[in-house]
Amino acid sequence: QVHVVESGGGLVQAGGSLRLSCTASGRTFSRYTMGWFRQAPGKEREFVAAIIVSGSTTDYADSVKGRFTISRDNVENTVYLQMNSLKPEDTGVYYCAARTAAGFWYLRNDANYYNYWGQGTQVTVSS
Repeated sequence: QVHVVESGGGLVQAGGSLRLSCTASGRTFSRYTMGWFRQAPGKEREFVAAIIVSGSTTDYADSVKGRFTISRDNVENTVYLQMNSLKPEDTGVYYCAARTAAGFWYLRNDANYYNYWGQGTQVTVSS
């Protein structure tokens, strides 16, 4: 069993920044592909960003490219999502997800690819 816990959400004005953190338990965190998803009220959960096990490769949704940065610290079992230039449309519950088995990077933006999820952290961006 892997426990995934997000933190760092909150209320911020448009144009501001937040950094989300996600810790995942397990001695093999360095082998997990990690992803961030979000869900706005009345909308489906959507892919935000993903990072490969080594951290050398990342991917982003078009809506956040150039504003968000995903990174990881395999010593601290933590993945981060630095969010800059936030917009009201970034509002939602942000979920961290872990895939603990070997897989295919091309599936990284599919929520079904991940087998462990956190409970989410609320991000609210006011205009």
